[in-house]
Amino acid sequence: MLGWNQEAAVRRDAGGGRFGERAGVEMGLTYFKRLRMEFDLTTHSPPVRAIPEGYQLVSYSDELVREHATAKYKSFRQELDANVFPCLGRRDGCLRLMREIVSRAGFVREATWLLRYWDPQIGRSQPIGTIQGLQIEGWGAIQNLGVEPMHRGRGLGSLLLSRAATGFREAGLTQMHLEVTTDNVAAIRLYERLGFRRARVVYKAAEVAGA
Repeated sequence: MLGWNQEAAVRRDAGGGRFGERAGVEMGLTYFKRLRMEFDLTTHSPPVRAIPEGYQLVSYSDELVREHATAKYKSFRQELDANVFPCLGRRDGCLRLMREIVSRAGFVREATWLLRYWDPQIGRSQPIGTIQGLQIEGWGAIQNLGVEPMHRGRGLGSLLLSRAATGFREAGLTQMHLEVTTDNVAAIRLYERLGFRRARVVYKAAEVAGA
């Protein structure tokens, strides 16, 4: 899920070409319906969850940009959001997008977290979840909350949101928001359970193969 108007950030892919240019594939313009959801940080707090065994939450540092990008790619490459924002379906696109986010003047380090999982089969940690925060017009704006599919259903998305909310408060913000594609019913229900309210519908234009 992308929570701000990222057209400028994702207009070109990492190779410099337009996302709508796909060799031999006819592209068509499609409008995706997305929902802006808002959260009052002065009256609500997402539930605090314990970190499940085998997982590690890591606060942001510049050395983690590539791990955030990897987690972003794993989380979104097969999701509807990769149609709305094609960079999410490419490793290099996710790295470019992550670099765009952290370079913005409104980047909120305190609201940006990486989630790792210790994989006993390979004997090392893997990045499997990410969330980033921006300050836009006095709001905390959630960016790219994602958890790799095989790790979902363990409360990890709620855990990331809770840490981001705490980070926005530490940055002096009183409200936060995010955007979610309206077809993502499970995510919308999760956000409502956590205390988000529906604010308004927005439309994002994207070029989709065969549309």
